[in-house]
Amino acid sequence: MSKPVVGLVGTGVMGKSMGRNLMKEGYPLHIYTRTKSKASDLVDEGAVWEDSVAMLAQQSDIILTIVGYPHDVEGIYFGTEGILANARPDSYVIDMTTSSPSLAERINQEARAKQIHALDAPVSGGDIGARNATLSIMVGADEESTFSHVLPVFEAMGSNIVHQGPAGAGQHTKLCNQIAIAAGMMGVVEAILYAENAGLDPKRVLQSIESGAAGSWSLSNLAPRMIDQDFSPGFYVKHFIKDMTLAIESAEQMKVPVPGLVLAKQLYEELSKNGGDNDGTQALYKYYQLMKEF
Repeated sequence: MSKPVVGLVGTGVMGKSMGRNLMKEGYPLHIYTRTKSKASDLVDEGAVWEDSVAMLAQQSDIILTIVGYPHDVEGIYFGTEGILANARPDSYVIDMTTSSPSLAERINQEARAKQIHALDAPVSGGDIGARNATLSIMVGADEESTFSHVLPVFEAMGSNIVHQGPAGAGQHTKLCNQIAIAAGMMGVVEAILYAENAGLDPKRVLQSIESGAAGSWSLSNLAPRMIDQDFSPGFYVKHFIKDMTLAIESAEQMKVPVPGLVLAKQLYEELSKNGGDNDGTQALYKYYQLMKEF
């Protein structure tokens, strides 16, 4: 039995590896991104280029989107040239961008009116998880059967896949993830700086603390990059600021206090002002070093 055709909109740091893993599992892949040259290697590997979002939607059974910001999501889903106006009835649309829960609910509502199945499924795991197909995928879908139908596609990209609840639940879960990372990243940076200034070998310190109560994904995967002065993006600072903004707005609506998140966002915004937008999130280390100089 042939596998469904998957359309992918967005071939950035995450999307490119996700698309590659889908092809490895035998899924026919059609792709579109605003800058065609960024998708050339996937085309060379067998993906089919489509000249527009509308054309991609018309050719695909399952459509995945992973773009930058909520306004990008709106732009590709709505309007006469958007996904929802061009996708076939009974097809599946899955937004894997970290976006707002209310936008996920809006997409779902319009999709249902057109007999299209919609899911929100943001991911965590960075460039490493995308390359290794070990992403954590947090899924919002109104029906269990909708989730079950696309589960094999998720399994080609991730290893921890959980149906969290109805439309918007995936996005709420991802914002929980970003809240935990934001405050945790401050602790990781401060621990590394403390070790360095105490005259310790920070990599040896990691051997002692990463498997204990202080352990976290950021400590194990991003602290070594900090120590090596490697600030290349597994996840962009500019996108993390966007995520923190979404989380703060959502928390305010629910009257949930998030002072740690607010402080982390302020620090990352200072890093952004100092040219750090396109660095990885571990570049917060650079801002702490800058503070230390004053």
